[in-house]
Amino acid sequence: MKKLELLSPAGDMERLKMAVLYGADAVYLAGTSFGMRSFAGNFTPEELPLAVKYAHDRGVKCHVTVNTMPRNDEAAQLPRYLEQLEAAGVDALILADLGAFTLAGKYAPHCQRHISTQQSIANYECAQAWFDLGASRVVLARELSLKEIRTIRQKVDPRLEIETFGHGAMCVSYSGRCLLSNYMTGRDSNRGACAQPCRYQYALMEEKRPGEYFPVFEDDKGTYILNSRDMCMIDHLDDLMEAGVDCIKVEGRAKSAYYAAIVTGAYRHCIDDAFAGRPLDPVWRDEVEHVSHRVYSTGFYYGQPGQYVENSRYIRDWQICAKVESCDENGIAVCSLNNKFRAGDALEVVGPDLRPFPIVAGNMADAQGNPLEEPRTPQMKFTIPLPRPVPAHSILRRSVDLSAK
Repeated sequence: MKKLELLSPAGDMERLKMAVLYGADAVYLAGTSFGMRSFAGNFTPEELPLAVKYAHDRGVKCHVTVNTMPRNDEAAQLPRYLEQLEAAGVDALILADLGAFTLAGKYAPHCQRHISTQQSIANYECAQAWFDLGASRVVLARELSLKEIRTIRQKVDPRLEIETFGHGAMCVSYSGRCLLSNYMTGRDSNRGACAQPCRYQYALMEEKRPGEYFPVFEDDKGTYILNSRDMCMIDHLDDLMEAGVDCIKVEGRAKSAYYAAIVTGAYRHCIDDAFAGRPLDPVWRDEVEHVSHRVYSTGFYYGQPGQYVENSRYIRDWQICAKVESCDENGIAVCSLNNKFRAGDALEVVGPDLRPFPIVAGNMADAQGNPLEEPRTPQMKFTIPLPRPVPAHSILRRSVDLSAK
């Protein structure tokens, strides 16, 4: 079996750094145009070469999304944009439109061409056709089972790489091809601007009773008509490798740097364990429970997931308190505050290749060295003693239930 490549999201430079430092083999990101997450931070033309260099200097590849469906005026802008990506040294382009794919071969000839899940590739003939046109990888439709993926792997050219989504939010529509957002808000989900109306709370209004709203209930807890669980395949990485998957993708370019770090770190260690034939270390397996998420499922890999009717809310059991900017040999850490906490609070520390460990917040000091019992101002710098040195970009967090009630 081939070891899975871990592809992590990078919505901006901070998230890219965290994904790289916490163990990604490759990151995927977008410029300010032609990407399917227009509300992520994304990268300006000036930032993109710096992002690629940061990743390459640490042995990590950069994939850039060019996976919207361009209109005529946008298609005219594509050649110049593709030349910029080529000049920046991007490793691969994630494409969905045949015209953009063709232009990429001409204007970014040194970039591999990967076919986005937006193409809904669900059979081996389609996958092979894209390879014959020049694609080096296909990102399969999220609706496929492991059995179907095995068949595709067996029937396509062995040089064609297969990538699948392994963790993160799922869409209620087929491979993300949704018109709800465009219809309701004017924001086109197929052009990177989804407003996620499938996650709104809805009521019913009768035509002749305007302004009178009736709640829609599937049970006493609410309605889940459009509800979708988050995907989590961390317990089944050996099955993905056995099926012939080359790369597992973590969804989440619009999510936080903390999410990028923690989920990447969890999958990094568990992929290493699975490939070596070791049982998954429960400490790292548990890390995916430390980020905001909906109830997990295995998507369509093992058949129809069925409708989930318990709740439609996010589970938020942990909160990031601070990030470590530096730490000396005595464990005195300089931190930047994210959310306030107090001396005496029970915290956890986790970092790049750093096994999580608990601490009790000790005596802190502000940037001027004055005693500090409770850092309160976001982004303020302060020092805190840790029981041992930790790497920069480690995270201090605490257990607190922030889930919506």
